[in-house]
Amino acid sequence: MKKICMVLVALAMALTASAQFEEGKFYTNASLDGLGVSYNGASGLKFGVSAQAGYFIVDNWMVLAKAGFSTQTKESSGNTVLSLGAGARYYIIQNGLYLGLNAQYKHAHNYNDLVPEIEIGYAFFVNKHVTIEPALYYDQSFKDHGNFSTIGARVGMGFYF
Repeated sequence: MKKICMVLVALAMALTASAQFEEGKFYTNASLDGLGVSYNGASGLKFGVSAQAGYFIVDNWMVLAKAGFSTQTKESSGNTVLSLGAGARYYIIQNGLYLGLNAQYKHAHNYNDLVPEIEIGYAFFVNKHVTIEPALYYDQSFKDHGNFSTIGARVGMGFYF
């Protein structure tokens, strides 16, 4: 009986989520980046916040814009980094699993960098419009791979309408 209930709950979640990834829907998100678990050679540990806004151009495909601010533990790359970027997401399956590909321009006191990013995440639906979205990401630095490329985790709250 427990297995049947679990299958029904999973099916209900998948059906609820699928309606949100349709062409013409809008998306906003606020995220905490780093969470003390991102790392690169120049900054050590970092903590940041970011905001995203997106639009589904076709079913399962979203284009988005992103802005962010982060602070770092080491002085070598500057204490604060501002970033602006754009990207796309593809929702692999209709239950919220997605792949993202983004490009960001990052600015700090003593460096500027163009950074492509790949991420994988999941949109857990709290209700019909609100999600909690954990994701893992990798930023590839063009300036200095060893010091500025970053791997990390983020958790965001998304709104689909």
